[in-house]
Order: sequence, then structure tokens, then C-alpha cells
Amino acid sequence: MNKFARLMPYVWPSRHKLFVSFGFAALVALLWGGNLATVFPIVKVLLEGESLQQYVQREMKDASGERDYYETEVHALDAQLAQATEADRLELMQKKVRLESKIASVSTIVARFQWVSVYLLPWMPEDQFDTFAMILGGFMVMTLLKLAACFVEEILVGSVVQLTIMRIRKALFRKVLSLDYQTLTRKGTPDLMSRFTYDVETLAQGLNLLAGKIVREPLKAAACIAGAFWVNWRLTLLCVLFVPLALVVFHRIGRLLKKASHRGMEAMARIYRVLEETFDSLKIVIAFNGGPRQRLKHHLENKAYYQKSMSFTVIDSLTSPITELMGLTAVTIAMLPGAYLVLRETNSLWGIRLSASQLDVSELCLLYALLAGVLDPVRKLSSIFSKLKRSSAAADRLFELLDAKSLVEETPHPKPLPERFSTITFDEVRFTYASDHRHGRPAALANVSLKVQRGEVIAVVGENGSGKSTLVNLLPRYFDVDDGRVLLDSVDICDATLESLRSRIGVVTQETLLFDDTIYENIRFGRPEATRAEIEEAAQRAHVTAFVNDLPDGFETRLGERGGALSGGQRQRIAVARAMLRDPQILILDEATSAIDAQSELLIHQTLREFVKGRTTFIITHSVTNSVLELATRMVVMERGRLIAAGPHQELIESCPEYRKLYMVQATQHAA
Repeated sequence: MNKFARLMPYVWPSRHKLFVSFGFAALVALLWGGNLATVFPIVKVLLEGESLQQYVQREMKDASGERDYYETEVHALDAQLAQATEADRLELMQKKVRLESKIASVSTIVARFQWVSVYLLPWMPEDQFDTFAMILGGFMVMTLLKLAACFVEEILVGSVVQLTIMRIRKALFRKVLSLDYQTLTRKGTPDLMSRFTYDVETLAQGLNLLAGKIVREPLKAAACIAGAFWVNWRLTLLCVLFVPLALVVFHRIGRLLKKASHRGMEAMARIYRVLEETFDSLKIVIAFNGGPRQRLKHHLENKAYYQKSMSFTVIDSLTSPITELMGLTAVTIAMLPGAYLVLRETNSLWGIRLSASQLDVSELCLLYALLAGVLDPVRKLSSIFSKLKRSSAAADRLFELLDAKSLVEETPHPKPLPERFSTITFDEVRFTYASDHRHGRPAALANVSLKVQRGEVIAVVGENGSGKSTLVNLLPRYFDVDDGRVLLDSVDICDATLESLRSRIGVVTQETLLFDDTIYENIRFGRPEATRAEIEEAAQRAHVTAFVNDLPDGFETRLGERGGALSGGQRQRIAVARAMLRDPQILILDEATSAIDAQSELLIHQTLREFVKGRTTFIITHSVTNSVLELATRMVVMERGRLIAAGPHQELIESCPEYRKLYMVQATQHAA
């Protein structure tokens, strides 16, 4: 329940609706108890043939007679006290106190029946059938009121739950956007999507129960138990003795259910993973006839989920029978002694007094009805117990994400970055990617030092896995160094705010990342406050208008998922326009033209030749092409996480065998 308690900040803004729903739940409970209490007058009228007026008068007469008897006893004791010795006086005083307590109790009963006689009986018919019809009418009215109150309560609870879930989703999204790139990629999209969808929906079900049935059903049971205590507290107490045993059983079952739920949710995340990789790789799956293989993976993950779900189902299936058996046993233990008292016309069993006075049939029926009324809420609670535990497991997973710590944190005492820096310095930089494996991963960067002057165009080259992307990705702080520093002039970028640092950087990646929005909004993403004229100018410079003007909706054309409505070269030109609109001091081109057609590559390079002037630019590439050489002022060669050479192209051709090999491979491919 501590996880549900943590949800209070998300529930609290809707507290007024929640409190009103509690009021309606209490009204439902009172009407539930009132419906069951109609058993008493019905039995009186139908089975005992006694009108309510006769019953009230008889009970009032009996209670008054009993009070008179006790008062006579008290007067007699007063006379004895006047003549008693000091030794007998204490015992007589104790006896008097007990009698006065009985007088007070009986007087309360007399007063209650007098109130009924004055205010209720005048409205009740004396004819038995008319009385019975009125009781049934009252029963129907209370039932209608109960159903109406239940309806309103459900509406209020549903509103509170949906608002709470909305706040949780927003908090989760806020948290994900605040986490570092490395942490998010380790968790993976399928796991995150599972938490945002399956886990959130499971939590919503639990909240619906927690604010609805978990409030209403215990109140209904409490109303019945309170009524049963009022009829006969001794017999009712026999039922209550089973509560500690039930709590122990539920606690143990709950732990098993929660563990099973955790395993089921992890299995569901693996199903999401198979779906994502299949849908993202549809061309490969189709081209290589990979359907059967993906179906097998999907089948195995579904089978694993089925097994986990069945373990949950088995435990869940035990909950309801155990609960009903315990409830029925508790009621039976109270029913048997009650029947004994009525049938044997006594108020004690084995010398133990179980009733203040002799029970009659109508009182026993009322007691049975109230105790039986406890079983329905208990049965409903047992059926939702497993759902509540599943929701608790979902809350665990959601709070695990909400509690996640970013590996890239804002500094508490930020320093301002220079308005126009002169140098970027990588000073003895070391970095290793985080890993879940025991032995970890090898270092991605090992003691890399590099100084870049403002306005330089640096081509960072190397084979796959050499660390070239990792090195440049330190600049926007996708992740932070393990050791060493990255400086803008003399300011460590870790000492600046993320917003001030990233506002100076523009990025164009190999995989064109566009949003399912219009071309205009995708370009505007680079600088949301830009005017339309500035956006259209950036589109013109990036040769976007060359194809936008041919589209029916122009800049308002929606791109579809991942920009699927356009070709690869068109998407990349939009990405370049987005980066240009930002007007960054630092431009990062991560294999920006390696996956597009020659015409688009030519147009983009024409644009970049002008755009990189006065900007510090990093070109990440595994191939040294003429287009790269036209832009780059200096080449940086990476190998196995180390910087092995840096300098102009011609100098490295002569002095660095690794660089010469990269260049010659590309030159040979181009010649072929």
C-alpha cells in the first residue's frame, strides 16, 4: 500500500471529487444496511403475526417493567446500605452500580421505542398486509437511492482516476525527457512503451478499485457488522475472531500475487520488443522470408507470458474460495449458537451468557441477515484482491522509472558559457558505456585529447566502433565523461546548464528523425520562436522548397510516421533546414549524407559549404570522400577509442597508415 500512498500527490488535486465520492460510498453502505434491516419488520408481520404497533408497545412495556424492577432493587439496596457495616458496604455499592448501569441501558431502550411510537408509528398502517406493502415500498426506495448513489460514486471515482492517470502519464513523460540518452537506450523503447501503456492501464484498474469498491465494500461490511453488534455483540464477536487469521492468509497470498505480476509485466515488455523490432524491420523480414522466424519468437514470448500469467491465475483462483470459506465458517459459528438460544429459549450456552435477554425469531433473522450481508462485500473484495496486487506491481514499475536517476545531471551552481567561444578542448577524456553485464564493456574512449579552434571543420573518421561518434556525442552531453573534461574556452560543459549548452548546437544524424507533423513544424522544431520568413529562408537554403512547392499542401504537408511520405534525400534536407534554422555555433553532422541519393548529397554539400563558415563543425564519417575533404579543415583519426592522428588530409596521407588505408579504400570503391 506504500506505493499507492505515493500516488497521493497525483490524486490530491482531485481530492474534492474524491471526498464527495466517499460520502456517496458511505450513503451506499447505510442504505445497504437499511435494506437488510427490513428483514426484522417483515418477519414480525409475516411469521409472528404481530403488527409493528403491537411490537413497539410490547417492547416498551417489557423494558419499562424491567426498569421498574431494577429501580425497586436499587431502592432496596439503598435501605440495606443505610444499615450495612463497613465490611458489606463495598459489595453493596458495586451491586448498586451494576443495577444503575442496567437502568440506564433499559431507559435508553424505552426512550428509543417512545420516539418510534411518537414519530414513526402514526405513519404506519395497522393492517398487516398494508404494513408489509409499505415495508416493501421502503425497501424499493432505499434500493433505488442506493443504486443512484452507487452510480454517482462510480462517475466521481472514474473522473478522479482518469485525471490521476493523466497526471502520472505526464510525470512519466517529463521524467523520460529528463533522463540521459544512455539510460533511455538501455531501457529500450519496448520497455518504456510497456510502462506507458500496459502498466499505466493496470494501475488505473487498481485505482478504480481502490477509490471505489475498496472504500464502498468495507463500509457496507462495517454497516452490517455494526448492526449485528447492536443486535447481539457477543455472537457477532465470534465472527470477528476470524479477522486476524484472514489478514495473515491475505498477506501471504498477496506477496505471491505481486511477484507473479512483476514477472508477467516483464514478459509483456518482451512481447513489445518482438513487435517493435518486427515492425521496424518489415522490409528485411519480408525480403528474407523472416516471417516464420519472427512468428516463432512471438510465439515463444507469448508462451512465456502465458506461463507467467497462469501462475498468477492459479494463486488468484485460490483467493475467492478461501475467502468465502472463511466468511461462511465465521457466519456459521455465530448462527449455530444463535439458533440454540432461540430454540432452547435460553440466553446462555455451556454456562456462558451469549445474550442480554432471550432472542426471538425476528431478532435472530435480523442477525443472520446482517451477518450474511457481510459475505457479499467480502466476496467482492476477494475477487478484486488479485487486481489490486497486480496494480501494486504496476505501480512498482512506474515508480522505478519515476525514481530513475539521470547519468547526466544539472549542476547546482551553473557557470555561464562564453558568448562566442574560441576553442573546444577534449582534455584526457575517458568514457565507458554503462552495462548490465558483470564484466562490463571495454572503454569507448581512452585518454583522448583534442583542441579545436572556432570555425574549424573537423572530420572525425574511423572504422565502426572506433569511438568517433562517442567522442562528438560528449558535446551535447548525451552522456558525460568518466574522467577528463570537455571545455568551451575555460568552462567545463558539465558546469553549464544543459539548456545553454544545447542551444548552441545543431545536429543532423544519419537516421533522419522527423515527426508526424507538417514540414513547416518539423523545420520550426529547430527554433520554435522563429518567424515564418526565417523558416522559409532556412528551407530555401537547404533546397527544401525545390520539392515543397510541388506538394499539394506545400509546407503544411504532413510527413506521416518518421517522415515516410518523403524520400530519404528529401527528409535529410528537412533535417538540414531544421539545423540551419537553429543557427548553431557548433554543428554536428553524424554520417549525415551516407544514406541518401547522390543528387540530394550534392545539394546538401552545396548548402553546407556556405553554412559551415564561421561555425565549429564536426563531421562524423567512416569514409573519406571528396565531399568531406572539400569541407574539412582538419582530419581526426580514431581507432579503438583512441585518437591516433590529427591534421590536414595531405599530412595524414603521408604520416598515418590507418588514415591512408581508410582513404584508399574509399578511393578504390569510387574508381570502381
